[in-house]
Amino acid sequence: MSETMQDGAARKTVMSGHHWGAVRVETQAGRVTAIRPYEGDEDPAAMVASMQDTLEGPARIAQPFARRGWLEAVRAGADPAERAGAARGADGFVPLDWDEAFTLAAAEIERVRAAHGAEAIYAGSYGWASAGRFHHAQSQIHRFYAMAGGYARSVNAYSYAAAEVILPHVIASLRDLTAGSTSWASIAEHAELVVAFGGLPLKNAQNNSGGLAIHTTKHWLGRCAANGVRFVSIAPLQDDTPDFVAPDWTPIRPNTDTALMLGLAHTLEAEGLADRAFLERHCAGWERFRPYLMGESDGTPKSADWAAAICGIETETIRALARRMAAHRTVINVSWSLQRAEHGEQPYWMAVTLAAMLGQIGLPGGGLTVGLSALHGVGDPAPQSGWGALPQPKNPVGAFIPVARIADMLLHPGETFSYDGADYRYPDIRLVHWAGGNPFHHHQDLNRLRRAWARPETIIVNEIFWNPLARHADLVLPATTALERNDFMATSLAGHAVALKRAVDPVGEARDDYAIFSGIAQKLGFAEAFTEGRDEMGWLRHLWDVSRQRGGKAGFEIPDFDSFWAQEIFELPGGPVERVFAADFRADPAAHPLKTPSGRIEIFSERIESFGYDDCPGHPAWIPPQEWLGAEAAARFPLHLISNQPRKRLHSQLDHGAASRAAKVAGREPCRINPDDAAARGIASGALVRLFNERGACLAGAVVDAAVAPGVVELATGAWYDPADPTAPASLDRHGNPNVLTADRGTSRLAQGPSAHSALVQLERVAEDAPPVRAFEPPAGA
Repeated sequence: MSETMQDGAARKTVMSGHHWGAVRVETQAGRVTAIRPYEGDEDPAAMVASMQDTLEGPARIAQPFARRGWLEAVRAGADPAERAGAARGADGFVPLDWDEAFTLAAAEIERVRAAHGAEAIYAGSYGWASAGRFHHAQSQIHRFYAMAGGYARSVNAYSYAAAEVILPHVIASLRDLTAGSTSWASIAEHAELVVAFGGLPLKNAQNNSGGLAIHTTKHWLGRCAANGVRFVSIAPLQDDTPDFVAPDWTPIRPNTDTALMLGLAHTLEAEGLADRAFLERHCAGWERFRPYLMGESDGTPKSADWAAAICGIETETIRALARRMAAHRTVINVSWSLQRAEHGEQPYWMAVTLAAMLGQIGLPGGGLTVGLSALHGVGDPAPQSGWGALPQPKNPVGAFIPVARIADMLLHPGETFSYDGADYRYPDIRLVHWAGGNPFHHHQDLNRLRRAWARPETIIVNEIFWNPLARHADLVLPATTALERNDFMATSLAGHAVALKRAVDPVGEARDDYAIFSGIAQKLGFAEAFTEGRDEMGWLRHLWDVSRQRGGKAGFEIPDFDSFWAQEIFELPGGPVERVFAADFRADPAAHPLKTPSGRIEIFSERIESFGYDDCPGHPAWIPPQEWLGAEAAARFPLHLISNQPRKRLHSQLDHGAASRAAKVAGREPCRINPDDAAARGIASGALVRLFNERGACLAGAVVDAAVAPGVVELATGAWYDPADPTAPASLDRHGNPNVLTADRGTSRLAQGPSAHSALVQLERVAEDAPPVRAFEPPAGA
């Protein structure tokens, strides 16, 4: 921290940060006067511009609130079922003091636990929230409820649920493929060709779960280009790979990557280009998969001709790419977006198979990578170490759901669902508590979610802003931002630890999640166990000591806490590291087996075959989704919706900030459309448009752009959900949230992941006056 005097008041500068990077925060007289990116970061993220103007303002929640109808029912002693209902999202709010808020929360937890058991409390929660090691909302809420008797939880992540489930069956866990990914340093020095299915969107790499100090992905991509590495970007959006690497753009129909990979694989096998030695020594099941590939088992060879008719890429382009991949040191990268689609397990399994056929897995600058540029840490050549995290007691409740099945759980309590080879039962949820996330951003089919959200008797949220989650809650507990508390951010997928120092006092009566859960724990009688007698700084010292121990085991000398806190940033020595995924396995598969059932890459999985899932058979296969440009539904809804990550915010975080607002078109989320599709509808850039299908409709601002493939529209996620009539079952969204259009459908019975990218829509120009956006205005009574 530095301090000077200006105009008679102390001017201070402290370090802080978030998932999008480290910043310097300047304050004077207790107010933030400027926020600048960390001076060591040569490629800072755009989101920094939104941190200051959102700290205060009408969207900030400054004290506890209760939804009026819910509070009246509680105070009247009404039947708990009467507290639920469609009024969530439309009702006004009543201010509370903290003691009453804690009392109400504790009473509801006790009531539900006594009447229905702890399984009736859903505290799975979900979201990125803070980047800090201590003020990590998911860690805080899970620790609290594990100590409070347990809770129904969620498994996997919206970002990569299908990948998390399929990959351990066939090659390695997603964690191993991420932390052990072949690094950019290895790719830059040894690769000749990178084939990027889904592209390499640099905007996504501006963020890192758990934070980062400096952004280096752009540097490494430039290094690759300078060294002569060529890139092929297979994606419906041209700019999903940056132009400075001069990529060969190969537009593809969304959701058809598996078919393309099969066409490439068929060419390799038909022309004798597959590495038979690698397949025999390192793989299991090739002989079971080959008859499907060559058409011997079903009469349909998965040839380049066959693939071309499905994916919209010319036959000779497919054959030429297969030959090119076989002739060069090649990295196959699959973006996370590929598996967020119906049958999303298949492109990942097929990518593993294609990489195995090339025989380059385990070679420097070759093989398979998963999620390069999906976030900054994937492929980051920085040294890696473990860091301290808030201790988690064992959750005494076993009930869980796949994370994207929350609406199914709320709508169908007691019904069974399939997941990864077993059947389970949805718990009957009476209380939901959410901290550090926004399901009205990341979940699909928001009209369906709203119906489900009306079912629980009580919904509690810890939230900073009056976003859609807070508006749809019963008890709203105001949380602090990273600028109003102390913490440190560090992750094994980044080479720095950064001090997050409190720059200003909390706005209004906001409290950090630790203080909130400590207050409820006090009412429930286990505050001492929850806090372990430590305050905020006590926990930071403890977690740093744990980090020093873990770092020591990894061979790093990490400074003591006081030294780190004074210098504000610490870099692990020894980078860049040329990691190569599965190098030991390649060298000796018997001595270094994979963690699959066979110890080898499973092109055919006996285990998955035994599950009997018709939507995920025992080998990778082309299974047409219900919604794609080749489906019957395309006659009515002829545009494929891509709801990707936004450029000027992280998910829905700080949508009301300067950076995100500056990117709006006609006050709404921008919707990109191909010039031919726009002309056919009489649409020009800047026009107000309506996107719709059978699930819902939303408004957006048109941007006509040849970087979008024909038949495709892009509407990024994260615009705060803003229904024109919050009492209507399927209201028009005024702001441009694509999840009023996406389908709430599991990828398959194997993973049950989200299928957001399997959605067809129609688009039309809006001629009449449109309702104004109200997303950033507080609700009545707030």
